[in-house]
Amino acid sequence: MKSKIWLSPPHMGGLEERYIKDAFITNWIAPLGPNVNGFENDLAEYLGENVFVAALISGTAALHLGLILLNVQAGDEVICQSMTFSASANAISYVNATPVFVDSEKETWNMCPDLLETAIKERLSLGKTIKAILPVHLYGMPAKIKEIKEIAARYNIPVLEDAAESLGSTVDNVKCGTFGDMAVLSFNGNKIITTSGGGALVSRNADIVNDARFLASQARDEAPHYQHSRIGYNYRLSNLCAGVGRGQMEILDERVRQRRAIYNFYREKLGGIEGIEFLSEPRGYFSNRWLTTILINPEKTGFSREDVRLKFESENIESRPLWKPMHLQPVFQYAPSYRNGVSENLFEKGLCLPSGTNLSESDLSGIAEIILNMAAK
Repeated sequence: MKSKIWLSPPHMGGLEERYIKDAFITNWIAPLGPNVNGFENDLAEYLGENVFVAALISGTAALHLGLILLNVQAGDEVICQSMTFSASANAISYVNATPVFVDSEKETWNMCPDLLETAIKERLSLGKTIKAILPVHLYGMPAKIKEIKEIAARYNIPVLEDAAESLGSTVDNVKCGTFGDMAVLSFNGNKIITTSGGGALVSRNADIVNDARFLASQARDEAPHYQHSRIGYNYRLSNLCAGVGRGQMEILDERVRQRRAIYNFYREKLGGIEGIEFLSEPRGYFSNRWLTTILINPEKTGFSREDVRLKFESENIESRPLWKPMHLQPVFQYAPSYRNGVSENLFEKGLCLPSGTNLSESDLSGIAEIILNMAAK
């Protein structure tokens, strides 16, 4: 059998071992230590001035803490992008609030500002309390975050920015992860850089980040004994995993360059096939191209997204449909939703192509050749 080609595997740069070894030598084998502090500082410096970061065990943990810090409670509503990974919506359920799903627009595939405002007006007219707006930068493509922020400000609703897939992406040279009142990053094994499992909560408000660190460390009060005045969580990133993250930060810009090169390769090879569509960057947008995605129109190509996925599978190549919208998920079937059909069309026609930065030129050529051969029949 051919060696497996994964969708987006981890890719070490060789520098990670130095930080891990130092943690062993100094015996910092704990959810605190020099690597945790250093990783937070590295991220803050990368994201820009006046940015503060709390390193956590996952992006999901960061979402959960973000909602807690926004005082989201049972009976409240959080407006969430429907086209996203389930963690975005799951965290809303963790605090016993109700997700209200908003569909996508066609230009970036992210939360539609027009539908967002429609949802806000209707929910408020029904007497609902909206505690947060949760947009996502899908596959590294920034959402229309400036428009979303303008709407949020108009109704005085905070923005919890899900930048889990978009580290390194920008809008008008401003980094994703710095637009919201708070933002979330992910360093899961499939992300553009990884800490094995890990995430971060980001804010320009130092008090918020300090509070996140406190809650993530079991909310232990200052006392010689264990005393707790608030419910806490075991959410802090370990010093070992943070060491991996520090090494990965040193090659982040290179990984972004490589992911973008992979996108350009696929587009050059497959962009001429009638019925295959790539997602372009709007003016002023810069995507890290975490995953290269395509839309396949079977009426024009003669084959469907599923035909390609199954053909890849037969060749031991991992690919994946675009996210199934949250409003179509059985677990959220009773949640309110504001739909325009865009995300359902994306799910039906969209495919994520293998995008790992450790793919060889031969791997990429072989992947493209499979689709070219299907189109030639």
